[in-house]
Amino acid sequence: MKMKTTLIALMVAALPGVAAAQSSDTASTPRIDKRQERQDQRIDKGVQSGQLTDKEAARLEKGQQRVQKMEDKAMADGKMTKRERTRMERAQDRESKRIYRQKHDKQTAK
Repeated sequence: MKMKTTLIALMVAALPGVAAAQSSDTASTPRIDKRQERQDQRIDKGVQSGQLTDKEAARLEKGQQRVQKMEDKAMADGKMTKRERTRMERAQDRESKRIYRQKHDKQTAK
């Protein structure tokens, strides 16, 4: 009985350390996160300037969410491999091109 109580106490004591380790690992992709932030700002500026319609902005935001899901999935094991990083950068490149094309097409917000 005493050993069971000791084991439970050790497990409870270790939980905060495990949670802290997981939360610090998610910040291991600062370059990707910074780029996501800049692309979100580009979408916001496009809406404010009238270069993007609401529908275009919604579609672009959905693309940004898709890229974020890819990042979350890649970081699920706590580490992003070189292949995952390359895939993420290509997805961000595609989204960046989409943002540019939508901002520079002839459609404008009314």
